[in-house]
Amino acid sequence: MTTLPARLEPLALPAPDAAAHRPGGLLARLSVRWSRLTRREFWPWWVLYVLLLPHFARLVLRHRSLTAFTAANPGIPLGGLVGESKWDILRSLPPEAIVPSAVLEPELSPRYGHRGSTRLRALDDVMSERVWQYPLVLKPDVGERGTGVALVRDREEATAYLASHPGRIVAQTYDRGPFEAGVFYFRHPGKTKGRIFSITDKKFPSVQGDGASTLRTLIWSHPRLRLQARTLLEQLGERADSVPAADEVVPLSIRGNHCRGTMFLDGANLITPELEEAIDSIARRTPGFFFGRFDIRYSCPRAFARGREFRVVELNGVLSESTNIYDPSLSLPQGLRILAEQWTLAFAIGAANTRQGIPPASIRRILRALRDHADRQTS
Repeated sequence: MTTLPARLEPLALPAPDAAAHRPGGLLARLSVRWSRLTRREFWPWWVLYVLLLPHFARLVLRHRSLTAFTAANPGIPLGGLVGESKWDILRSLPPEAIVPSAVLEPELSPRYGHRGSTRLRALDDVMSERVWQYPLVLKPDVGERGTGVALVRDREEATAYLASHPGRIVAQTYDRGPFEAGVFYFRHPGKTKGRIFSITDKKFPSVQGDGASTLRTLIWSHPRLRLQARTLLEQLGERADSVPAADEVVPLSIRGNHCRGTMFLDGANLITPELEEAIDSIARRTPGFFFGRFDIRYSCPRAFARGREFRVVELNGVLSESTNIYDPSLSLPQGLRILAEQWTLAFAIGAANTRQGIPPASIRRILRALRDHADRQTS
């Protein structure tokens, strides 16, 4: 006869790891990693270029040049492949078309004295002479994908920024937008009119407070923002653990870069004849420019559609992308087709300029520029 215990105890199971399930915990991070792997817009930028290698090979054979595209923009060193100066490009644009800008040189100046105060005093002078007010946008003169771009709200923040960024700095007034677009333009040499290749409609990340959750929790609870939580939280710093009021909308980034949290959507619906004419007018008045992307801020969609009331923040050359390829609704073949067409134009425009006597860059010069760029990144 079998003896039964007086009381049956439940089987003891390991307690679930609460830390793994909380925002930013192990399971949350694994989920994010999987989502980023399965969503093309979050793949490393170089993956698409590897997939396009056969297309690049065809372009090289067609134009009998490995570097023909570097002649696409004679007014920009290497056509804008690497290491180009944001300030030099801005200066070449019609002054009325750009966000008010100035450059802060890194070198000693007898006018301002020792290096510690040189650029801050230069910035003070610029703000006084041009009647600028904080906040300002400060960014390295050479860089890409939003690296080093900061919104400084007062002189103390400007001091800290300049102390940590010793190189040449571009200062700009802060255009509050709130809209930003990437307008990709091209014009074939010898043609009197250029075209808009694409427009990217940029959606800046933000969260809405509930009066109880921290920004960190709100980000990790958002189905999209959680995929870029690490970047967004780094940008927020100590503010990540603050609690916004109920219904308060908190912007998370001012940088219109996909890798900094901004969503890129195809903006073909924004293209109008009036806007195309306005962009073409700016481009044709920019010496030696045929191919690249204008990053633009504007406040009124209707005025923008009429080609009015917008300012250029940056102009990028041959290495700039038609960033609508990062629209999450586009398939991989669609994105590759857009990128392939973009590079077909770059080679064709560069080859046309070469026939007019503008030589493409040598491999040696490109390698030297890439090495210099790598040195700047590590210094």
